[in-house]
Amino acid sequence: MHGPRSAAGHAVLLGACGLLVAGCGGTQQDAHEPRASFAVQVVKATFPASQAVARPSALELEVRNTGQTTVPNLSVSVRSFSERSQYPGLADATRPVWIVDQGPGASPNTPVETVPFDSPGSDETATSSVWAAGPLPAGQTRTFTWQLEPVSAGTHEVAYTVSAGLNGKATASSSAGGAVAGHFTVTVAPAPPATHVNPETGGVEAGAYPVSPGA
Repeated sequence: MHGPRSAAGHAVLLGACGLLVAGCGGTQQDAHEPRASFAVQVVKATFPASQAVARPSALELEVRNTGQTTVPNLSVSVRSFSERSQYPGLADATRPVWIVDQGPGASPNTPVETVPFDSPGSDETATSSVWAAGPLPAGQTRTFTWQLEPVSAGTHEVAYTVSAGLNGKATASSSAGGAVAGHFTVTVAPAPPATHVNPETGGVEAGAYPVSPGA
């Protein structure tokens, strides 16, 4: 699961670096991001409407650059892979709805997991809910795929927004001039009860297969 990675903290630090370039010893993060709007279209968006706990599923977005210039850094923000618990007194109220087993982008040859909720996928960014695929030339298409495992039963809304950059200067727009966004409504069924095959009868019976002592 892509859990919280102190996105607010990242934003504060990056903003401070942007304002105090000399103090941070580098250039402003968005210095090379153009202030412009880029035409893109989601040509395919799939995510099963009916799922079940512990049964893997895939969310896929196929995005095309329908404009005349290269999109600087095609990125997608996905909300609702997690939700906030209303139970009082929790140190962290964020609870996963889906675990991200594999995020968009190629897996590194030697995965380096820095925190427990990092998942493979080269399109990760410092913000846990945003994935970036880099430049997308005019007329070309990029596919974002998440391999997910549902862990929370119920009906959930998953919303996504496509952007042309990570810093707010380069924006994505639809053919109608609006935001490029969408959502899915997904019902996740509880995990089915455990069953096993009786080797003597060949029938399916309730409960886990009995294990003999010492086996």
